Amino acid sequence: MERKPSNLKEFVVNSILEDIYASVYEPGDILNEKALIEKYDCSKSPVREALLSLCADGVLKNIPRYGYEVIRLTKEDIFEMLQFRLAIEGGILRERYKNISEEDFQELEHLDQLCKINDTDARTHFEYNIRFHIKLVQSCGNRYVTEQLKQCMVRLRRAYSQFYWNPNVDIMFSMDTKHHIEILDNLKQGNIDAALEALRADLGDFGGTTMFFASGV
Repeated sequence: MERKPSNLKEFVVNSILEDIYASVYEPGDILNEKALIEKYDCSKSPVREALLSLCADGVLKNIPRYGYEVIRLTKEDIFEMLQFRLAIEGGILRERYKNISEEDFQELEHLDQLCKINDTDARTHFEYNIRFHIKLVQSCGNRYVTEQLKQCMVRLRRAYSQFYWNPNVDIMFSMDTKHHIEILDNLKQGNIDAALEALRADLGDFGGTTMFFASGV
């Protein structure tokens, strides 16, 4: 499909991110502007704009006269992103959970079933999990909060790929999202405090571990 010039920057951004997710580029690797221009068969401008955009998003680091380094995310980075998610997801649920309709709950339950599939790969599982949480927040009816969550998920997707999209890492995916049903059941019953505790536990199980939020936030 022919790409429109106005979409070239976005195309390059998404292509670089996809290569990072797929471990074509790993943390510490250096991206070269000239090589990317040749790879994507486009002019310098969209490639440079894409690289600067990824630098602004904390994905790359510009090293003058050398290239762009893929930044390694740390456990602390993940912890801070999960704290942010707990704040915005928990906050909007507390304020507006009554906006969630029966139709919304049905879709959320369907997404939860997809999250429970163990015979899949880590990336597919994480995409289902992202869809569950975005739908949960979206159902509350605040577009700004939904967009902020989507942006955070872009970074968390990179963290998940760095730490868990490895065939040698053994994760039972259904356990990674075992608190989803508690969130939904408590929201249906109007038990918002219990729902938020389940949300905290769910975020603490990021990547099938229980290391996050162990001491509270």
